[in-house]
Amino acid sequence: MSATFSIAFDSPVIGTAQAWARVPEEPSPAERDALMARCAQLLRTQDAVLVAHYYTHPDLQDLAHATGGLVADSLEMARFGARHPASTLVVAGVRFMGETAKMLSMDKRVLMPDLDANCSLDLGCPARQFSAFCDAHPDRTVVVYANTSAAVKARADWVVTSSCALDIVAHLHARGEKILWAPDRHLGGYIEQQTGADMLLWQGSCIVHDEFKALELELLKAEHPKARVLVHPESPAAVVALADVVGSTAQILKAARELDAPEFIVATDAGLFHALEQQNPGKTFIAAPTAGNAATCKSCAHCPWMAMNSLAGLARVLETGANAIELDAALAARARVPVQRMLDFTAAQKTAAMAGSLVPGTGAA
Repeated sequence: MSATFSIAFDSPVIGTAQAWARVPEEPSPAERDALMARCAQLLRTQDAVLVAHYYTHPDLQDLAHATGGLVADSLEMARFGARHPASTLVVAGVRFMGETAKMLSMDKRVLMPDLDANCSLDLGCPARQFSAFCDAHPDRTVVVYANTSAAVKARADWVVTSSCALDIVAHLHARGEKILWAPDRHLGGYIEQQTGADMLLWQGSCIVHDEFKALELELLKAEHPKARVLVHPESPAAVVALADVVGSTAQILKAARELDAPEFIVATDAGLFHALEQQNPGKTFIAAPTAGNAATCKSCAHCPWMAMNSLAGLARVLETGANAIELDAALAARARVPVQRMLDFTAAQKTAAMAGSLVPGTGAA
């Protein structure tokens, strides 16, 4: 059995819109063990590899680690899927992640545990309306966040993730380019403030990060004076202003490992706590508050669409071949251009940083 419920999200096109999510029932411990073993065997026999996002269920994260797959943010998921030799990729996440994996690996079969697992940023940025928005501002370089459909990516000049958006926009700003940004207004506003770039923002938001409350976070900080605050930049500006570290899921994980603090208050999806606690035994992680006078608790800090991924769904698609991502070849080719531009940029950055670290006093370009 599963529970289905309605979700309200921001849509610049029609105002507040409605979508739905279906959360699977938790298996019993015995059922979980049997499903884990069954899925591991199916991954082997189907020449498949599991790629899971940090926000998915801990069982899927543990299974990915145990079977030679990957648990990562969306940028690393895209890189890994493109270079892995498996003929089948199973993407545990939301639909745009499966589409990105497919466009980079058109020769592979890409499956998802639930094709209806979506994202408020993707839903709130329809391709037709976004294309018209771009057409109205032809002098701007179009930069879109990875949390968008393949059709929106195909309209972009650049695709970015939260781990590389700041560097890419700073690069474009240095070249004198004006930016049209979509879809997350909070991340866009943070990048605009950090870089000084001229940015025109699409007004979307993530239903998880949009709920974090600054006043309640200040009160929580007062209760935990030794805690460091780690915030994802999809959060409102007032929450970001209270952070010790602002960054992507991977950057939050890095900060938690490297900072010498006993406690951390974390403003991102609660799914990340599994990796945080695994990687940092002895440290305490506290969820940033979503409650308060203005609280609606649409997500209570956990994406309902990420929660649609399950071991049972994974077993079903591996056994049947259902839930395959299909993309028009021409659309995929257009969308792949800005995605590959992002991958090339981040690879060049990594190479430059490594080269710089080998030569004292030079730094990376």
